[in-house]
Amino acid sequence: MSSGRVSRDACVRMMASVATFCALSAAPLTPQDLAADTPPYSETYRPQFHFTAERNWLNDPNGLVYYEGEYHLFYQYNPNGNSWGDISWGHAVSTDLVHWKQLPLALSYDDNEMVFSGSAVVDWDNTTRFGTKKNPPMVAIYTSHNKSTGVQAQSIAYSTDRGRTWTKYQGNAVIDIGSKDFRDPKVQWYEPTKSWLMTVSLSAEHKVQFYSSKNLKDWRLQSEFGPAGATGGVWECPDLFPLAVDGDPKKTKWVLVVNVNPGGIAGGSAAQYFVGDYDGKRFTADDKGTYNPPTGTVVQDFESTDFGSWTTTGTAFGTAPAAGAVDGQGAVSGYDGKGLANSFHSGDGTTGALTSPSFTVDSKYLNFKVGGGRHPHVDGTEMEQGPPPAGTVLADFEGGTYGGWTATGDAFGTAPATGTLPNQQEVSGFLGSGLVNTHRNGDSTTGTLTSPEFTIDKDHVNFLVGGGNHPVGSDNPTAVELLVDGQVVRSTTGQDGEALHWASWDVKDLAGKKAQIKIVDDNSGGWGHLDVDHIMLSDAQAQPVSQETSVNLIVDGKVVRSATGANSETLDWASFDMRPYAGKEAQIQIVDRNTAGWGHILADRFTESDTPAKSVVQRAGWADYGKDYYAAVSWENAPGGKRYMIGWMNNWDYSGAIPTSPWRGAQSIPREMALRTVDGRIRLTSQPVNSVTSLRQGHPASAIGTTVEDTSKTLIGPAAKGKALDIEATFSPKDAERFGLKVRTGANGEETVIGYDTTTQELYVDRSRSGAVDFNSTFPGVQTAPLKAKDGKVRLRILVDWSSVEVFGGSGEAVITDQIFPDPASQGVQVFAENGTVKLDKAVVWHLGSAHK
Repeated sequence: MSSGRVSRDACVRMMASVATFCALSAAPLTPQDLAADTPPYSETYRPQFHFTAERNWLNDPNGLVYYEGEYHLFYQYNPNGNSWGDISWGHAVSTDLVHWKQLPLALSYDDNEMVFSGSAVVDWDNTTRFGTKKNPPMVAIYTSHNKSTGVQAQSIAYSTDRGRTWTKYQGNAVIDIGSKDFRDPKVQWYEPTKSWLMTVSLSAEHKVQFYSSKNLKDWRLQSEFGPAGATGGVWECPDLFPLAVDGDPKKTKWVLVVNVNPGGIAGGSAAQYFVGDYDGKRFTADDKGTYNPPTGTVVQDFESTDFGSWTTTGTAFGTAPAAGAVDGQGAVSGYDGKGLANSFHSGDGTTGALTSPSFTVDSKYLNFKVGGGRHPHVDGTEMEQGPPPAGTVLADFEGGTYGGWTATGDAFGTAPATGTLPNQQEVSGFLGSGLVNTHRNGDSTTGTLTSPEFTIDKDHVNFLVGGGNHPVGSDNPTAVELLVDGQVVRSTTGQDGEALHWASWDVKDLAGKKAQIKIVDDNSGGWGHLDVDHIMLSDAQAQPVSQETSVNLIVDGKVVRSATGANSETLDWASFDMRPYAGKEAQIQIVDRNTAGWGHILADRFTESDTPAKSVVQRAGWADYGKDYYAAVSWENAPGGKRYMIGWMNNWDYSGAIPTSPWRGAQSIPREMALRTVDGRIRLTSQPVNSVTSLRQGHPASAIGTTVEDTSKTLIGPAAKGKALDIEATFSPKDAERFGLKVRTGANGEETVIGYDTTTQELYVDRSRSGAVDFNSTFPGVQTAPLKAKDGKVRLRILVDWSSVEVFGGSGEAVITDQIFPDPASQGVQVFAENGTVKLDKAVVWHLGSAHK
C-alpha cells in the first residue's frame, strides 16, 4: 500500500513537501469546487469516465476480483476527509469496467489498525471454511497497519454475500514478521501446486517475497526477488501474472509488477515491471545483459591528484578528488577508475561547489555519472542567504520575550531560544540572537504560538523557517499558519533540517484583511519541532536559498540542465541534451547547498558523446511513463482469461495538493495488458479497455490527409472541441522535428501538448501550460516515452478527461498518463508541426459521455 509510508514520519514528510509548496503558491479552489450546492460529479475538475469516490481521499486500487458478473474495485479510502488518514477499503462494482456503482465502506479502520492495500480472491473450494462450496466466500487479504507500533502484517477478511458485508478473521494476522515495511499482498490461485500464491513487498529492502498456502491462513515463505531494476524508492503493490507472448498461448512468460516511489521514470511514483519465469517457487527475471554506455571524449574523470582547471568554493569537495568514500561515509560504488567528486567531506553539514572552465558546446550530449542526495535545483533560489527585503517586521524574537504573542502548551517555553537547544543538531540561518525553537525537551513537547492581530497592507508575508515537515492536514502538524477570520489561508513547514530558509506567502488577494500568524507544533515524533524567525510584511518576495545537491549545466549564466542523485551512494549514468546550446559557451557546476540528510553529491566521468547514456531507471521496464500511474495491480478471475490492470492516477510528490474538492484522487482507465515483441525485446503493453467506446456519442469528427508545416492549427473545427474526448490519430513523419496534437487549448496559451520527437524517437506530453500547475514545483514539465515509428507511421490513442490525459503510442508499448487542471473553457484541439512538415494521415475525435449518468 503506497500510503503505508504515510503511517511513518518519513512518509508524512514526503507528502508534507507537497503541501508546503501548495500553501505557498496554489491558487484558491474555484467557487464551483467549493459550492455546497454543486451536484456531485459536475465539479470543475471531476473526471467523467475515471473512477472517483463521491467525496474524500482515495488512493491505491485494492481487492481486484471478478465474481458473478461483477468486477470489484476496492480502494484505499479515508471515510472522514479529503486528505490521507483513517485508511479503510472503499468499494465499487462494475459490469464493464467503465460504469461503476459505489457501495458502502467494505473494511474499516478501527482503534487498533488501518486497512492498507491488498487483494481479494474467490475461494471456490472453500479452503478457508468461511463459506460453502455452493456459496464460496470472497476473501480479502490486506495489510493490517498497527496504529500503536507501526508494524505491518498480513490479515484476512471474508464475505459470503458477494462482497457486500465483511468479517475480519479472528485469527489475524496470518503473516507477521514484525516489520514496519511489509505490505500489499497480491494473492492468486496457482493451479500446478493446487495452492494459494501470495506476492508481497519488503518495501524498504526493495524485495518481493512469495508465500504459499493451502487455506489462506497458514503461509510458508517460498523465495524472494530483488533488489533489481529501479530502487530509488520503496517497492510497493507487487503483482505477478502470466501472459502469452505475441498472443501465442504456447509461449507464456510471467510479469512481475513492482511499483516504486520515489524514483520513477518521470519522477516520484511509477509502475515498474520485470518479464521472466515463475517455477512455482521462484521468479527469475530475463537477463537483459550488460549495459555499455556510449563512447565519446572524456572531459573530466577526476583521476588526477587535484581538480585541475576546475575551481572549488566552500569545503564540501575537499582539495582533490576522493578515492571512493570519505570519513564517516557508507561504501561508494559505481564510479569509474580511482577518483570522483564527492562532497561528503566532514559529512552532510558542509556546502560548496565545483565548477568547470567555460567551454564551447560542440557535442550532442554530455554523459556523466551521478550519485548522492536527491535534492534538485529549483529555479529562483539563491546560492547564499541574503539580507531580508525592506518591510515591516512583525516579530524578530529579540529582547528575550515573545512580546504580545500568546503561547499554549510547553513547546515554546517562556521566551525565544537563543540558538541550538540541548540534544539538537546545530541550528543556523536565523537573524540576530533570538528565534522560535520548539525543540524543548526534544521533540516530545507540543503547543502553539499566536501573534496579535495585524492588517495585511503589503504584498507578501516573509519569514525564516526550519525544523520538521508535517503539514496542515496531517495528523500532527508542525506548521506556520496565516489565519484570516480564524481560518487557515496559508501554511508552510520546515524541510526536516535545522537550517532556516526564507519562505514567502503572496497575500495580494488578502489586502486590507485582519490576520494573525500561528506557529503550531503538534508533533512529538521525529522532526516534531519548528524553527521560525523574522516574520515580516513586505512588497518584495524573499528569495529562498538553494538546498540542492545537483550537477548543473550553466549557459548564459542560467541553469538549463540539472541532475541529482537518488539518495544513494551508488553512482549511475545521467545525460544532458546539449543540442539546443550548440556553439554557446557553457560550464558544468557540481553543487552541494544542502546540510540535511543526504546533503551531498557524487559525480564522475563527464563525457561528450553523440548519443545519450541511459540510467538504470531509463533501462528499467515501465508500465506507464507518465507522472500519474501508481499502485498498478490487475484483476483476478477476469472472463476469457483477460488481464486488466488499473492504477492510482496520482503521484505522491503532490497527491495531497492537487486542487480538487470534495474528492481527491482518481483511478486510471482500466487497461488490457499484453506481452508483445517490440524491437526484439518482450514488452508489457496496454490499451484502454474496449468498453470505453460505449461512452462515444453521436458521430465522430475526422480529418484526413492534412499536411502541417511549422505551425499549430485547429483540428477539424468546433466539432472536435471538448473536455472528454477519445482521439485516434495516425501521422506520417516527414522532416518535422516534433509534431502531434494539442488538447484542452484555450486563452493565454493554455494547452496540453501530446507530441512525437523524431530526433529522439520519443512520445511526449508537455503539461507546463496545461492550466493550474503552480501547486507543486514538480508538477509542470514534460514526460517522455521511447517509441519508434512502425511502417513509417506514428499511431496515437488519446483519452482526454476533465482532469487527465492518457496517451497510448504504437501498440501500447509507450503509455503516458498525466493529470491536468485546465480552465473549463479550454476545450480546443490543434494539430502542430515544428521545424518541418508532417502529414496527418487521419484523426478521428469522439466525444465521450459521462459514465456517471
